[in-house]
Amino acid sequence: MTDATPSADGQTLTVRDDRTGKDYVLPIVDGTIRASDLGKIRVNDDEPGIASYDPGFTNTASTRSAVTFIDGEKGILEYRGYPIEQLAEKSNFLEVAYLLIHGDLPSKEQYDAWVHEITFHTFVHENIKSLMQGFRYDAHPMGMLLSAVGGLSTFYPEARNIQDPEVRHLQIVRMIAKMPTLGAWSFRHAQGKPYVYPDNDLSYAENFLAMLFKMSEPKYEADPRLAKALEVLFILHADHEQNASTNAVRSVGSTQVDPYSAVSAGIAALYGPLHGGANEAVLRMLKRIKTKDNVPAFIEGVKAGNERLMGFGHRVYKNYDPRATIIKKACDDVFEVTGVNPYLEVAQELEKIALEDEYFVKRKLYPNVDFYSGLIYEALQFPPEMFTVMFAIPRTAGWLAQWVELVDDKEQKIARPKQIYTGERGLTFPSSTERWG
Repeated sequence: MTDATPSADGQTLTVRDDRTGKDYVLPIVDGTIRASDLGKIRVNDDEPGIASYDPGFTNTASTRSAVTFIDGEKGILEYRGYPIEQLAEKSNFLEVAYLLIHGDLPSKEQYDAWVHEITFHTFVHENIKSLMQGFRYDAHPMGMLLSAVGGLSTFYPEARNIQDPEVRHLQIVRMIAKMPTLGAWSFRHAQGKPYVYPDNDLSYAENFLAMLFKMSEPKYEADPRLAKALEVLFILHADHEQNASTNAVRSVGSTQVDPYSAVSAGIAALYGPLHGGANEAVLRMLKRIKTKDNVPAFIEGVKAGNERLMGFGHRVYKNYDPRATIIKKACDDVFEVTGVNPYLEVAQELEKIALEDEYFVKRKLYPNVDFYSGLIYEALQFPPEMFTVMFAIPRTAGWLAQWVELVDDKEQKIARPKQIYTGERGLTFPSSTERWG
């Protein structure tokens, strides 16, 4: 017996339910079957159908997206079809942000208008400043950023009107513009330094550096090599498909909440050490190894299961992370200004041995973007707790691009995963006398 389902292009998957002997023909579209089609497979009409069990969504697609393409086997990363290598070399962060959100590269007029809008929305309400000043002196910068972005939703109540394209656009501009201000202020707060207001004469990266490091000088002059390296880092971190924080933005966004609240969910997910804290873990590892001479012993410890190799391997990439190649080159520009990070030699030796060792090659453990980024951030005198903030600022562009795509996607519904219940059933509640005597 066959339950035939029509397929647009003829590609199908035939599933036999051995419980009933019935065959089901499921259409294959873009290499996937619909989970709802599995629900048609059931023993009786009054019982639930088959569902897939996929902890961590390792093989489940929750959306169709045109934002970012990744081929993990070949080490390919593209934003809207453009290779990350070309964007890092020829573009800048605000142009890439425009590309991610709008789907196309801007014309000269569009680009100038976009930069102008973002430049003149960098200031935040003084009450937000008061909110941030209310944190303890040792508050984690990421916690401050999370609270401040969530708090912005109360300053712009019109942001709840997410179906209005003009309202959406204004919130997107505001968020991309204000994230460096909030990130820099969280950095200054931890150091007990006064907050620095934005300087609208400077570029996006230069303005961020000024808010971070300006002291008593009338005008902060950012080293162009540092500004360029920061642009490259921001481009590399702008989006990365359906990762944990993007999934959080989409899941919370599916409730049709305002974009500030949705993005704050992404920041919260990025706060976790398994997501945004990887480069900090790399730095701790390099400091523990200490010298180039200790690398072979550390490698043997990894093989024996006594050590963890941080910054190698990726959930998606089974080849060299293309971002790692680019960020390795950016190290040269930064170290030209700051001096060479003493742990660079350890990192290079670790990479050299790991790439030649059959143990790591067989497991497809290649350096990822976190392997060298921590060295750059430390060279810029950021404490480890700021590393994730540096990640969140550019990733906001990707989160917002994904959020807009979600809002416009008619197939999307409020996120509500199934569960497999494993608890007790049908218990009788005992009285207090029966329980306690």
